[in-house]
Amino acid sequence: MRITIGLKIFAIAIGLLALMSFVALLSTRLAREVGGQLDFVIEHYIPGYGALARANVRSVEQALYLRRIVINLLETPQDQASIEKNIQIFTEKGRQTDLELAYTRRQLAEQVKGGGKFTGVVALARLDTRLELMAQDRQHYEKQAQSALAALEKKDYAEFRRQMNSVEALRDDFDYKIDAARHEMLLLAQAAAEDTRHQQAQVITVSLLVMAIAGALGLLVAGAITFGLVRPVRRLLDGAKAVEGGALDTVVPITSRDEIGSLTKAFNQMVAELRVKAQIRETFGKYIDPRIVEGLIDRPELAGAGGERRMMTVSFCDMKGFTSIGEGLTPRGLVNVINQYLTTMSSPIREHNGIIDKYIGDAIMAFWGPPFTSDEDQARLACLAALDQLARLSIFRQELPELMGIKRGLPDINMRIGIATGEVVVGNIGSDIMKSYTVMGDTVNLASRLEGVNKSYGTRILIGEDTAKRTTDTIETREIDSILVVGKIEPQRVFEVLGRKGEVDQTMLALGERFAAGLAAYRQQAWPQAKAEFEACLAVAPDDGPARVFLQRVTYLAEHLPGPAWNGVWSMTEK
Repeated sequence: MRITIGLKIFAIAIGLLALMSFVALLSTRLAREVGGQLDFVIEHYIPGYGALARANVRSVEQALYLRRIVINLLETPQDQASIEKNIQIFTEKGRQTDLELAYTRRQLAEQVKGGGKFTGVVALARLDTRLELMAQDRQHYEKQAQSALAALEKKDYAEFRRQMNSVEALRDDFDYKIDAARHEMLLLAQAAAEDTRHQQAQVITVSLLVMAIAGALGLLVAGAITFGLVRPVRRLLDGAKAVEGGALDTVVPITSRDEIGSLTKAFNQMVAELRVKAQIRETFGKYIDPRIVEGLIDRPELAGAGGERRMMTVSFCDMKGFTSIGEGLTPRGLVNVINQYLTTMSSPIREHNGIIDKYIGDAIMAFWGPPFTSDEDQARLACLAALDQLARLSIFRQELPELMGIKRGLPDINMRIGIATGEVVVGNIGSDIMKSYTVMGDTVNLASRLEGVNKSYGTRILIGEDTAKRTTDTIETREIDSILVVGKIEPQRVFEVLGRKGEVDQTMLALGERFAAGLAAYRQQAWPQAKAEFEACLAVAPDDGPARVFLQRVTYLAEHLPGPAWNGVWSMTEK
């Protein structure tokens, strides 16, 4: 009959359990003895030492109140109530001292009874005798103190001084004796603790010795039984390490028909599934963002999930001059240029945790938001990605001659970016045959419209008001206009991204301030003031598109007054 691994392990467990039970019982019995000794130390030695310490404190307090009584008697006039109160406290402190001494003697008596467990019974008895004499000395101290106070009340100061000298001597002698008793009590407690530690060390030694013997026997039996399991397990472990290193073509040979053989078969099947998933990730990661691919593969239930509403930030970027490139290139050359452009512009999006939704010709649609980025960071990351895209545009321009195979007559390549933040519907959207994990809604449409609005104002990055509010701490912006985009019934304030906070030069900041002043005058229909401000903007930056647009608009409106109902919103006629 074939013995299974479970049966082998069960036999080993039973043997080890029997050995460990014996060790546990022996250790428990020895530990109880040590525990009893420790309890004795805690219940008698430590309380006795504490009582002596309290007796010492009460004695000092009694001496303090004796001095207060003497001071009260020397005062003129005397406060009789205070004298009586201090005499009562003086007497009470003496009574408490006697109680503490008596409690200590009772503890010593208990220790003498248990002396068979510890040495020092004679020392305990001697200490008890000293405490009995100290109690008598304390009574003598109180009588002497009363005699001194009586002499002071009679104003016999010579007798008072003589009596007080005796009182002070008795108190000093009592303090010395109680300190010595405390020290001796501490030595006795330390000796008892040391005796307990010694016995504890013996218990540990015996327990370790018995445990070592039991462990050696158990290991000997376990080693004999498990020797046949080592080789297949090692092969399986080597295979797991190979897979961890990326070798997904690893196959571990099956050499047994027990549980290890079944485990090896399951491992090979798991590696085959990993190999398939890796191929899927590698293939579809080129078409869909890898994070979406991994989520759908690792969590298949998401593939059938319905859409849900979330706050997301959506970005559209488009190449300016794409038509002129396409007219002068072969289809293969055009694909090479577009692929390089999309590769260059996709990197900032992924570096800032954005999800590339789709490529629409030379345009890129991307989004940020949970669960890929936090709600607090989504707008900031989208704006930073847009700035990095503009920064890398110059690198792409330098690659154009080699990509197009020409040195002269290169097209003027630029780009436009629109970013909006708001509520969208996100999820797997499509038919039963094909779905796409994407975002939909007015925010998506607004981002697309803002990308196109750049053409009207000569800007490169325009963002919506919600995006601007979320990036005030990290992104420098200027308000461009209030517009009504195609397909919307509510006006939108749009802003131009100037750069990161602290990195925009003073000229652009000054331009932004003059432009804001001109925009305010424009909305108030103060046409001469607005014209002057926009002309000042062009003096600072002659190529500033928004200033040029508003200067033309102000000139027209000054001649064709819009009327008192005009709200400063400009309707866009192009998408």
